[in-house]
Amino acid sequence: MIIKPRFVLIISALMAICLISASCTQKKTDREKLVIFHAGSFAYPLKILSDKYAEKHPGVEILRESAGSVASARKLTELGKDCDILISSDYRIIDEMLIPDFASWNLHFSSNELCLAFHKSSKEAQKINPKNWHEIVLLPDIRTGRSDPASDPCGYRTEMLFQLSENFYKIPGFSYKMSSKDISWIRPKEVDLLALLETGSVDYIFIYRSVAVQHQLDYVQLPDSVNLGHPELNGFYNEAVVEIPGKRPGEKLKLTGEAIVYSLTIPDNALNPDLAMQFVNFMIGETGGRIISQLGQNMITPPACDNFDILPESIRKTIELTGNEAP
Repeated sequence: MIIKPRFVLIISALMAICLISASCTQKKTDREKLVIFHAGSFAYPLKILSDKYAEKHPGVEILRESAGSVASARKLTELGKDCDILISSDYRIIDEMLIPDFASWNLHFSSNELCLAFHKSSKEAQKINPKNWHEIVLLPDIRTGRSDPASDPCGYRTEMLFQLSENFYKIPGFSYKMSSKDISWIRPKEVDLLALLETGSVDYIFIYRSVAVQHQLDYVQLPDSVNLGHPELNGFYNEAVVEIPGKRPGEKLKLTGEAIVYSLTIPDNALNPDLAMQFVNFMIGETGGRIISQLGQNMITPPACDNFDILPESIRKTIELTGNEAP
């Protein structure tokens, strides 16, 4: 059989394309993967952190899964999914649902507070302020959005806010009225509420202040006694009590009001624990801490753990190097 030169050139070109494609595929496959389950309210800071980390570590692919913190924990406890880092908007979720069966330690790294966000076109937007917000949200024609207490800490913290407000403002029945009102506008996690506000479906949303800052929303700064943002007021916050689903089906977990603390852990079955530790060190180091603070959350300095000695050695060293960037 005679093979024409032109045909040979075509075959050679096709083979070259295949080799290049295979090479590109191989390079993409060779990238290390870091899987992070995280609170919805930490989605934007984590994106910025991931992009910054990738500048120095282009061989790492960071896969982020956003959900309510309770739902994120259930991915491990009930669905058997794997992740390398879990970031919760309530440190107690890791303590109560993951330790000791799924994780060994829990690092507290930042704080937050609740606020009432709104749009310039929201009803009563020109009148609402820190002194009258509790009266306006009760009005029949005012629609408020909040997240699901069963899956998201912002949701059950909003329920706590209702209880604390009833005591603080001395309004009998305030908590029941707010919990029963606008239930059709409850969403799985707090960031799902942003679309409702943007489209005018609701007038106000109960959300973390950091999310309002990140999305440049107008918001009412709520009194310290109800916003769950100040540890020195835990004695008052403790008067609020809610129940959420526990770590196993049918179980209940009782939580008392407490100042908001975000935390993280590397699960015991993490597929890439060394890479996870490197990213955690970056997060709590100088650059990562500055990014988080600029986006509306205060860093806990230094990050805290109930049992410092059980933290991985590299993370302990990063915490001890106060003021120095993590390796």
